[in-house]
Amino acid sequence: MSTPQPGSTTPEIIRNFCIIAHIDHGKSTLADRMLQLTGVVDDRSMRAQYLDRMDIERERGITIKSQAVRIPWQVDGCDFVLNMIDTPGHVDFTYEVSRSLAACEGAILLVDAAQGIEAQTLANLYLAMGADLHIIPVLNKIDLPGAQPEKYAEELANLVGCDPDEVFRVSGKTGEGVRELLDAIVAQVPAPVGDATAPARAMIFDSVYDTYRGVVTYVRVIDGELNHRERILMMSTKASHEVLEVGVISPEPSPAKALGVGEVGYLITGVKDVRQSRVGDTITLTTKSATQALPGYKHPNPMVYAGLYPIDGADFPELREALEKLQLNDAALTYEPETSGALGFGFRIGFLGLLHMEIVRERLEREFNLDLISTAPNVVYRVVMEDGSEHQVTNPSEYPEGKIAEVWEPIVKATVLAPSEYIGTILELCQQRRGTQTGMDYLSADRVEIRYTLPLAEIVFDFFDALKSRTKGYASLDYDEAGEQAADLVKVDVLLHGEPVDAFSSIVHKDAAYSYGLAMAKKLKELIPRQQFEVPIQAAIGARVIARETVRAMRKDVLAKCYGGDISRKRKLLEKQKEGKKRMKMVGRVEVPQEAFVAALSTGESRETK
Repeated sequence: MSTPQPGSTTPEIIRNFCIIAHIDHGKSTLADRMLQLTGVVDDRSMRAQYLDRMDIERERGITIKSQAVRIPWQVDGCDFVLNMIDTPGHVDFTYEVSRSLAACEGAILLVDAAQGIEAQTLANLYLAMGADLHIIPVLNKIDLPGAQPEKYAEELANLVGCDPDEVFRVSGKTGEGVRELLDAIVAQVPAPVGDATAPARAMIFDSVYDTYRGVVTYVRVIDGELNHRERILMMSTKASHEVLEVGVISPEPSPAKALGVGEVGYLITGVKDVRQSRVGDTITLTTKSATQALPGYKHPNPMVYAGLYPIDGADFPELREALEKLQLNDAALTYEPETSGALGFGFRIGFLGLLHMEIVRERLEREFNLDLISTAPNVVYRVVMEDGSEHQVTNPSEYPEGKIAEVWEPIVKATVLAPSEYIGTILELCQQRRGTQTGMDYLSADRVEIRYTLPLAEIVFDFFDALKSRTKGYASLDYDEAGEQAADLVKVDVLLHGEPVDAFSSIVHKDAAYSYGLAMAKKLKELIPRQQFEVPIQAAIGARVIARETVRAMRKDVLAKCYGGDISRKRKLLEKQKEGKKRMKMVGRVEVPQEAFVAALSTGESRETK
């Protein structure tokens, strides 16, 4: 199938679309079939999840980065160009999805015919509707024995507002129905609109860092044209660069002379500084500049904060460099340096959620060969003192001393979709986590949507795990930030040998403080090895100790050389040993092994496994 050359392509034959769905509903498999059917990837070089380039994506079977690819398609003898963007499905990567939607005119809303609509399906649908895209409803995996296409087609039709007959039924695995879907994309998705004679304007919707070539910037051209060897201007940073290469991804990068209106492609300027190419920025030409920048993206606010520290303190500069490079591949990552008395120098990093935190840590360790310790995840609190001053607290060690008037914590609007027989257990879980119910709707006779307002701090530990185990894996969760509320929170300190260890401190609700302190003290008693002297482990709120455990001292048998003899002689030896222990206790410091930090700080993290 011949593809019209980039730059010479008229907007009428271009169709830009993305695939949106809940995690594990078959986006990447459907993308694989489209690549094969259109002939851009031959059968010999084809592999499952072709567009997922990272090892972590392939191992876990999840998409983390959205990937853009240009594919040719013919309808009634006319050549068309389809620009497809495969997007992630997990709630933590919604920001990736929102940026991909801005580069498209249409979206395929994909639903698993065996599982039906899930929470992230709804969230992504609302994002697509907000971006004013044409939505094509599609049921995938119709070849599965457990598929119920008729039942879920009706559910999907009610949601999108069409007839059940208009819902496409495809199988990404066997390729059934994919040709008809590609024809429908050409027929239904509107062609891009732009002014070819106006000053060039292109939006950066993604960028990656290449070790050899520097920053590779992915753009969608709105107006005008971007040519090879022209000088371009970034409108927000006012930085000017020469375009060393321009081209399209099909599905490997292929250079071209220019990119015209409506086209999706990449630019390489040789820039090595990761801050020069901001996602959401508008690119124009230096000579004939546009005056009006395109509306960018709403930058995501980190939901969860955690500290990352190198196990070897000498790796701190490498960690800084690794974070700078990773920030370009992941525009939602924010970080700042911090120090901890127990862990040394490290960074406080803002994440969009727990899976995001897990992936970032794994990428740092794999791609940059770093050994890291992460502290328990925290959310941002606003502490108001009695004298009227305010403190932003992202780390328990920043919690202010003195008289506190009130503490405000972030809250989220959570949506849980589940089979109706699990309503009772879900409501019980949400009530335990200090939730307030805001509504409940039946999507069909046996599926229910439950809406709750929950404190974010209650979600970031093991809420997702608890939800999955209570509902045998059938429930799905999506959440959005919803402001803040005042709460009765306290800081629980963990003291070893009378000294607070900042890495183990936590901010918890007053009602849960005692059980948290008790659990932490018990855990540390098992993890800290016995020393030459007795080590008390205490959990305290301010000056009040709420839990205590003791690591017993190792004792040398000093009486071994006494065969019989006077008891006073034995007592004298024991007293002498006691004096030595006391002296050691005054100068000694408790040695806490790294494994103890890792184990004590590891939480029941939510993992979406396949």
